Amino acid sequence: MSEILDIANDMARDLFKAGAMDEITMRKVKALCLPPKGEFRPEDIRRIRQANHVSQAVFAAILGIGKTAVQQWEQGQKKPSGPAQRLLDLIDRKGLAALA
Repeated sequence: MSEILDIANDMARDLFKAGAMDEITMRKVKALCLPPKGEFRPEDIRRIRQANHVSQAVFAAILGIGKTAVQQWEQGQKKPSGPAQRLLDLIDRKGLAALA
């Protein structure tokens, strides 16, 4: 499914560049092409952080949250909010470089 969304997004971007699609429609296409938010289990969050070779403190700083929040996520005491889930999904798929 992700490959199809990528193709649709590329086609829409080409139409936008050619002037055949307005900016509002392009924004709608981009929103539709976002992958669904996933639920992140404590082990998923730890795996994502460790795969990017950062400590809990550094991961928290990158996400703009406190270190305690990352600790609580990894221990299953709390769950990431919607925006945090989107960032975790992005980092999981594309690595920390996607945030630069």
